Amino acid sequence: MVWLPTLAVFSSAILVGSAGWNALDWPLWLRWSVGLPLIMAGNAVVWPAALGIGLDATSGAEAELKTDGFYRWSRNPQYVADMGILVGWAILSANPAALIIATGGVVAFALAPFAEEPWLEEIYGAPYRTYRKRTPRFFGFPSRQNADYSV
Repeated sequence: MVWLPTLAVFSSAILVGSAGWNALDWPLWLRWSVGLPLIMAGNAVVWPAALGIGLDATSGAEAELKTDGFYRWSRNPQYVADMGILVGWAILSANPAALIIATGGVVAFALAPFAEEPWLEEIYGAPYRTYRKRTPRFFGFPSRQNADYSV
């Protein structure tokens, strides 16, 4: 259920941002030195994370609980990366409508884990609860407490 809204947000932001390119008249150095690296970093995380967990699992199919790679640093690296891409595009395109769309997307990606976490706990039980205690929802350093969270 997440893929369709994700595609809609990204498509809308890209179309709107392209149509009104630099409507805010922001300086090139800001747009290209902040926006482009955010887009690149986001893509450098989202694709390996999605492929690492598997396309079926990232689409909601039950699979092995992933706790390594990017999932060691964030329980939701794909959402974090998507947020970075949207913010980067909003800055690069410098379009007020793209900023609004990106803000809506960031809010949606920030709220999505709250809807997913009860399902993950139901599916994976104790290993997920241990993983959740150790690993930040969005980004950070794993806690030394409960260091053994392997499943």
